[in-house]
Amino acid sequence: MVPVTAITKAIINFRDIQDKLGLQRTDNPEFFPEWRDFLPPPTDQEVLALNRLAQRYLAYLEEGEVSEGTLNIILFSPLLDALGLCDPPYRIRGETWVEVQTQVDDEAGRMTLEGRIDALTVQDDFWLVVIEGKRGGFSVLRAVPQAIAYMAASPYPDRPVFGLVTNGYDYLFLKLERGEFALSQSFTLLSDADSNLLRVAQVLKHLVSVSLETSGNGRAR
Repeated sequence: MVPVTAITKAIINFRDIQDKLGLQRTDNPEFFPEWRDFLPPPTDQEVLALNRLAQRYLAYLEEGEVSEGTLNIILFSPLLDALGLCDPPYRIRGETWVEVQTQVDDEAGRMTLEGRIDALTVQDDFWLVVIEGKRGGFSVLRAVPQAIAYMAASPYPDRPVFGLVTNGYDYLFLKLERGEFALSQSFTLLSDADSNLLRVAQVLKHLVSVSLETSGNGRAR
């Protein structure tokens, strides 16, 4: 019987991704151009909503550390709603349990890893974006290995899978395809006009659009 281990315990760093899942990080800029190329401009309605969400988050942050649960309520769920990703043809799956089997033997042998995706944007059964949220003050880089492991559980391993890790203040996009993965630059809430929450929303909408084109499941908005 193959032992079952939590992803949060088995995948701690980037070395674990390579040794246990057989996935390689690439620095090739042509591998993940989607986070920076051909981004759709936000609508006036989206600009108003996103600015309000950013100010709300900062107000909560001034009062102290923002927990993961609070982050989902005050920022993340409203962000997805503002972008139309909670309505048909899209669906949001919260706390989705997934399993992925290790591809590389170690001293413990092969294992089945399981974990919970914080939020998963889908159309039909096709994964569009995997989302991992952490409490305020948590480094988004520390969340990347676990997010990559969740992405590796996609039922369509031959198609690209995109991810987003965030602590509400910092945002980092991920791409996994055919055994390789890459990271975007980090976006920060109070940074310049090219890296704030509006830009995060543009990238997120574009990744959904690219995923739909790849899956052939219809047209993005």
